[in-house]
Amino acid sequence: MRYLPVAVVVAVTGAAIGLAALGPAQAAASVCDVTWTANQWSTGFTADVRVTNRGAAVTSWTLSWDFAGNQRVTSAWNATVTQSGTTVTAASATWNGSLATGGSASFGFQGAYSGANPAPGAFRFNGVPCGDTPTPGPSGGSASPSASGPSPSTGTPGPGTGCPAAARCDGFESQTGSVPAGSWAVTSPDCSGAGTAAIDRTVTHSGAAALRINGAAGYCNHVFARNTDLLGAGNGVWYVRYWVRHTTALPAAHVTAVALADARDGGRDLRFGGQNGALQFNRASDDATLPEQSPAGVALSAPLPVNTWNCVEFKVDGTAGTIETWLNGASVPGLAADGVPTHDIDGQWLNRTWRPALTDLRLGWESYGDGADTLWYDDVAVSGVRNGC
Repeated sequence: MRYLPVAVVVAVTGAAIGLAALGPAQAAASVCDVTWTANQWSTGFTADVRVTNRGAAVTSWTLSWDFAGNQRVTSAWNATVTQSGTTVTAASATWNGSLATGGSASFGFQGAYSGANPAPGAFRFNGVPCGDTPTPGPSGGSASPSASGPSPSTGTPGPGTGCPAAARCDGFESQTGSVPAGSWAVTSPDCSGAGTAAIDRTVTHSGAAALRINGAAGYCNHVFARNTDLLGAGNGVWYVRYWVRHTTALPAAHVTAVALADARDGGRDLRFGGQNGALQFNRASDDATLPEQSPAGVALSAPLPVNTWNCVEFKVDGTAGTIETWLNGASVPGLAADGVPTHDIDGQWLNRTWRPALTDLRLGWESYGDGADTLWYDDVAVSGVRNGC
């Protein structure tokens, strides 16, 4: 089946906004802003939902809405989502419940429907209506400043899909062939097999092209597209953002989806992928993991939702030797190393001094046992400040 990406930004209560209404909306004096991005097919859909708190700081939150059609929620991630009739309530997880004024959290769910699938037009944040009837914002599918957060600064999300100021970006739009070329080179270190990399013009996050990786199970089936230009924008502190869509849940076995060579670690890789069904960093030189692969550690990471576009952001500080990670705009506590050992998270990671100097960025798939996947990457950005989703 082919998914049809449809983006809707809804800021507050008011008239229902259908999925065909592509322009964002906003309103004054709102309690919250909600960005609703849906991908739908003939009988089902996924929705990525980002809520921004415009009121006083909270330690937990619920977001409620009413479906106008017969939609029903079948599964969810990054929040507990329940449904009673047409009313749906998403409750924050333990790790994304605290929201300062202007703070955001993201969650997603999969649903089923028949007939029409209109987006909700009214939301309630902790039981309080978000505001007045929405009015159209700027055209083009990007949120207005009041809906997307502050301007770029260190640790603060920037404008998202587009290329932020001072960033180096690539959305694969300059690719003219079927195989990555130019600043991207296909590579299969050590051995090669069934893994392939291609430029895809049928499934994209934005624009007309994306990178497609067909990753097969087994070590020699790995494949990556390598870029040595993008990391030059980091200057020792790298904020990396990319959008990824994949078809198979992360396996129990260790896999790598992003690799970055570290000149201060013998050229060995800093690897970002997954294990035990959740996202994970891995240091190739000593096989240290972030988080630790205990049940409690894995629970502090997050799965990567399937069959929908996900915004992945991480920061690597080469001077401090620290890492921060965000998934769809929400901080992931199990993927943070702050220099102070935390049980079940970064105690293993901090077993030696680590001050990385990253020299390349590789997007692809490497399995060290079981685990095949098909992935698409798009809208890559690297800079010295957070790029945002």
